[in-house]
Amino acid sequence: MTGFFDPVQYKTTTRAQWEQAAEAWHRWGPFIEDWLGPATQRMLDAAGVTTGSRVLDVAAGAGGQSLAAARRVGPTGYVLATDISPTILTFAAKAAAEAGLTTVGTQELDGERLDVAAESFDAVISRVGLIYFPDQQAALAGMRRALRPGGRLSAVVYSTADRNGFFAIPVGIIRRHAQLPPPAPGQPGPFSLGAAGVAEQALVAAGFSDIVVETVPSPLRMASAAECVRFERESFGALHTMLAGLPEAQRQAAWDEIGEALAEFEGPDGFVGPCEMLVVSGRKVGR
Repeated sequence: MTGFFDPVQYKTTTRAQWEQAAEAWHRWGPFIEDWLGPATQRMLDAAGVTTGSRVLDVAAGAGGQSLAAARRVGPTGYVLATDISPTILTFAAKAAAEAGLTTVGTQELDGERLDVAAESFDAVISRVGLIYFPDQQAALAGMRRALRPGGRLSAVVYSTADRNGFFAIPVGIIRRHAQLPPPAPGQPGPFSLGAAGVAEQALVAAGFSDIVVETVPSPLRMASAAECVRFERESFGALHTMLAGLPEAQRQAAWDEIGEALAEFEGPDGFVGPCEMLVVSGRKVGR
């Protein structure tokens, strides 16, 4: 396998992944909100989301954090949930309607080309999305442009692979089975902003000030390792893409090995998968 990376093909594949995984991600929504709830609240705090705020959510997915933001901004605020996958946004819109939140809008947008009015938002948020953009600087530039002067960006990203065994172990096993090289520095991936100083440097390069990085322990609590495998198998489209070139028997062998490896995190209280998030935030100073 070569290390050649095609950002256009990657983005096409990513959109297809989320079109396919949208229903499952929505279905697992209550669990995801429990898991990512603390990091989400810290993100909203860091972005300064409050009554009356106008909030842009980039790579919103099924919109769990969009709804959390909408509850904060109240009837005088507004939340625009954007994503590259139109299908997953239908679930976000449906969830907002069911919750009676009339201030949530949705728009299909590429996070690297945010076609929104300049300086039209008080806050920009992105939960586990920025890490997957091939051109993170283009995404950050668009987020900064969307913010009014003094507005804040806040994003939730994974820290390093060694602190996120629930995800890093399956990725490692799949890479070995599929004979895939690890991502090169600068390429998108779950841990692309996790190393010390990397996220801060990205925000500095994009022109943000007052940068803060907060560590949020986010253990993945489930009934069993088997349930974690089911969650990742149904919802993590990237893992399927990595396995796509293998025959079904080899794909199943990889998932079986993943289940065995994750069993080490089972105990008296069920499955507790190691996961650590970073909440990265910065302020737009000037225009």
